[in-house]
Amino acid sequence: MGFATEFKEFAVKGNVMDLAVGVIIGGAFGKIVDSVVGDLIMPLVSKVTGGLDFSNYFVPLAGQTATTLAEAKKAGAVWAYGNFLTVALNFVILAFIIFLMVKQINKLKHETPKAAPATPEDVVLLREIRDSLKK
Repeated sequence: MGFATEFKEFAVKGNVMDLAVGVIIGGAFGKIVDSVVGDLIMPLVSKVTGGLDFSNYFVPLAGQTATTLAEAKKAGAVWAYGNFLTVALNFVILAFIIFLMVKQINKLKHETPKAAPATPEDVVLLREIRDSLKK
């Protein structure tokens, strides 16, 4: 089997295609969650906390006196813990949303158990004969 044939067989398997679709959908979904956190949730958190903007929380490591993270990064190294808080919040929200989605999918998959099929008459008769022979 040639390399090209082997690769073609691998690439068109269902699992590989499903994985590719999942990665692409996941990337797009990640952008949506970034927007939800950055454009909807963080402004509300900022409003509740008195106008704080977590993205500009940093500790200058090169003695910068800049007031924004972008300016401080231009001047040297910074410890941008506010950025980390935002990314961590993104992760928590994404994990929660995925949990809710999986929970709903599991509810949809949950089917009521089917009744066991009736035992054929010949099997019932053979069981009765077996039981009577044991006595």
